[in-house]
Amino acid sequence: MEERKYFKLFKDFPPMQHIQNLILVGTSHIAQQSVDDVKSAIQTHKPKVIAIELDKKRMDALLHTQRRKMHISDIKRMGVKGFLFNIIGAWAEKKLGKMVGLPPGSEMKTAIHLAKETNTLLALIDQDIHVTLKKLSKEMAFSEKLRLIKEILVSTILPKQKIKIDLRRVPSEQLIAKLTQRMKKEYPSLYRILVTERNLFMAKALYKIMNSYPQEKIVAIVGAGHVKDIAYLLKKEETW
Repeated sequence: MEERKYFKLFKDFPPMQHIQNLILVGTSHIAQQSVDDVKSAIQTHKPKVIAIELDKKRMDALLHTQRRKMHISDIKRMGVKGFLFNIIGAWAEKKLGKMVGLPPGSEMKTAIHLAKETNTLLALIDQDIHVTLKKLSKEMAFSEKLRLIKEILVSTILPKQKIKIDLRRVPSEQLIAKLTQRMKKEYPSLYRILVTERNLFMAKALYKIMNSYPQEKIVAIVGAGHVKDIAYLLKKEETW
């Protein structure tokens, strides 16, 4: 589908999508609003399955406050650049979390705890983090890597003009679209690996779950920037 038409379809999409028996909830990993949205969605819909944007490794890391030490084997699995990208990304997310007084991934923790409390099936739908990081190390353009590291280190991820953002809330659709367009333009391979390919992976996982429990409700919790693409893919699954 032509990109212009693709975005026309998405421009008015809300951060929460209902697709057949799926409720797709878009979140920010450091926003109190997201914790509240997750609680509300699960308590309201009482789903058979709660699906979250995590893999087993990331879930284990999220649930254990005592971070394990990195080993040489981790560098081999991720690639040196993927390993460094993981460290820098975790540092940046932790710093933002401190600014709002909420640990990164609190909405995912909330979903996991509610799944246990209500004896609800929990599905991990994201691609293995080591696979993603290894792709970043091998396939991300060198110029993009240098530019990204520089931006992270000098804290200039956002454009130079000031943008007022309430980190306690999920970003608006307009802001998500603006940042997404910038990422696609300046970091095309990063966008492909972190967004496009993972969206397809998660959409396929959700499609299987939806068809395994066609008469049951499923609540899926993903980053707000993933909602539109996953919704589109699920509605157009015959093109896979």
